Amino acid sequence: MAKRVAVIGGGTSGLTCIKCCLDEGLEPVCFETSDDIGGLWRFKENPDPDRASIYYSLIINTSKEMMCYSDFPIPAHFPNYMHNSLIMDYFRMYAEHFQLKRHIRFQTKVLHITPRPDFPHSGQWDVETESKDGRREKQVFDAVMVCTGHHCHPHLPLKDFPGIDTFKGKFFHSRDYKNPEDWRGKRVVVIGIGNSGGDIAVELSRMAKQVYLSTRKGSWILNRVGDKGVPFDMMFNNRALMWFLGLLPVGYSNKLGENQLNKRFNHKLYGLQPVHRVFSQHPMVNDDLPNRILSGTVSVKPNVQEFRQSSVVFEDGTVEDDIDLVVFATGYTFSFPFLSSHIIPVSKNKVSLYKYVYPPALERPTLAVIGLIQPLGAIMPISEMQARWATRVFKGIKHDLLTSYKYRVILLNHVHYSSIKATVCKFLTLKYHFQNH
Repeated sequence: MAKRVAVIGGGTSGLTCIKCCLDEGLEPVCFETSDDIGGLWRFKENPDPDRASIYYSLIINTSKEMMCYSDFPIPAHFPNYMHNSLIMDYFRMYAEHFQLKRHIRFQTKVLHITPRPDFPHSGQWDVETESKDGRREKQVFDAVMVCTGHHCHPHLPLKDFPGIDTFKGKFFHSRDYKNPEDWRGKRVVVIGIGNSGGDIAVELSRMAKQVYLSTRKGSWILNRVGDKGVPFDMMFNNRALMWFLGLLPVGYSNKLGENQLNKRFNHKLYGLQPVHRVFSQHPMVNDDLPNRILSGTVSVKPNVQEFRQSSVVFEDGTVEDDIDLVVFATGYTFSFPFLSSHIIPVSKNKVSLYKYVYPPALERPTLAVIGLIQPLGAIMPISEMQARWATRVFKGIKHDLLTSYKYRVILLNHVHYSSIKATVCKFLTLKYHFQNH
């Protein structure tokens, strides 16, 4: 009898998990709380609670050649950088081609995932779910794949902004921003300089009277279009360049990258000079922000110090009056409410997972977290690779590597998804040491 695998979430990672389960002869059952596939990429005017939500104009930051699943290329007539509606079209074609939707139970919430009493021997899990009509059900699964991602709960740190309770304008998290039409002729402050903050500031600047982009630490800005019009990520994310940069001292490789980005525009002159090096944190991908700053429609400001009714005071002492809207592009937090906290402890939005997939404390490798990483590039190929490995472990093919102590010891020391580069370097160094001693 085929092993049954519970897949939690029907988005980017969940779809490829279903596909990989089928490839290995496993029996997947996917639980999706909404009524459709796509997860983060499905635009909704009124977003579901505790879920990320995108704005209408959102375009992906990775070119189609670098984001597609390995066995299902994106159609040639699709543009290199796709609108969110085209990404959903691709997901639907992928799901239809491999007949994935028949394995998804929509509008079903996972309440509890608990190891069975004989878990050290069987590795099985009890999965309790609740359907839309309130009917609860408990099933036994041989393995679980958690695909809920890291965009779960909007992070709205109002306590860090004194006087926000006196603010007379409107404020909301970036997940609630949908389009700029309602803010024509208004004065807007966008707090946060991630990809969402940059996109929203640029889009609003074409409608609003003035947009102020508030940032605590600046950001390096990447352009989608590289040399000679080739997509930037196709030039940068290749093995030869990564191998070369890996040979250089970290400081020197950072200097090379920063000099290249400053050739387009001097980040310091534009008020965007970060306090961090280019390869130490996630950059922003935005083609238009420098142009909007140069035209004055976006003004870069430091962190907000306080709110005074309709005024916003910044840390440099400047005050902007008559502000109509504040958009908090302050990111998301993630959690696993259906799991006991000791199975996957989450601390300060970080989690320790063996190779970013397996909770190291479990006696049996039958629970895999897929897609809980934030790479410089698309998540789709990485989730697919993780799902391939996990399903082969569930099947018993790759169990030897997972249980090998000399590799386990490398990645059990506080690994989290934002330290990929350092961890990979550490892994390769210790692997060489083990092989030669």
